[in-house]
Amino acid sequence: MTRTISPLSQVDARAQIGDDVEIGPFCVVGPHVTLGNGCKLDSHVAIVGHTTIGERNRFFPGSVIGGEPQDIGYSGSATRVEIGDDNLFREGVTVNRGADKEDGVTRIGHRNFLMANAHVAHNCHVFNNVILCNGSLLGGHVHVQDFAIVSGNSVVHHFATLGTGCFISGGCRAPQDIPPYMLAAGSDNPEIITVNVVGMRRRGISENAITLVRKAYKLMYREHLKLEEVRERLSEQTEGVFPIELMTLLNFCEQSAKGKNGRAREALRSQPAASEGQKAA
Repeated sequence: MTRTISPLSQVDARAQIGDDVEIGPFCVVGPHVTLGNGCKLDSHVAIVGHTTIGERNRFFPGSVIGGEPQDIGYSGSATRVEIGDDNLFREGVTVNRGADKEDGVTRIGHRNFLMANAHVAHNCHVFNNVILCNGSLLGGHVHVQDFAIVSGNSVVHHFATLGTGCFISGGCRAPQDIPPYMLAAGSDNPEIITVNVVGMRRRGISENAITLVRKAYKLMYREHLKLEEVRERLSEQTEGVFPIELMTLLNFCEQSAKGKNGRAREALRSQPAASEGQKAA
């Protein structure tokens, strides 16, 4: 078992540190932190709170992980941050631990790239293979699904969901859910302007599925048909057999339409605070 910990850092003896971990100078690691094998903290990194981190994550200078949520109702309870494997946290990234809402956890999955000064607020869930570009801001309780890309200086409203494979253009304000595979742009009145065809092809999605998603986009956002009509039109063309990508898109839009203010998860605002058992988990 090998570890490299700079004598200029403060690592609490109660922290659980895995093998092959490197901790550079002027870092702080709190008593309730678990760092998995192969993690690297360059310098001036703070990892605090009840924070569990998987393997081979790298933290660049100035990143702060597990800090208290920026929520006026937070009272110091043992909420959490849970991070998977192979993530990159560039300079100045902040990830707040959960507030006393939902299950009290902020989650980041695997193979995500958080660029400089990106912010992940309390109770967010960043899935896998997501890119948060420089200065992007996620409000509390935001979900960002697999392979989504949030461009620089974009902001996402509390309880919004960014669907798998979507793309948010630079400086965009996202006050509502962004459907899977769509490209959104606009700072004042953001719109779904096209399909993220490049992203779909990079993932190896079939041309047939891409074509059907593009047809769904035209029916929904150009012809402004109701979702039921879109399903009927596409069912006629596919004999009722939809590829998973099309089903994902249509089901996502259906849930968003049922939500409030274009956000399917908005109803969670009224959900009771986490129980004492959840807080201590």
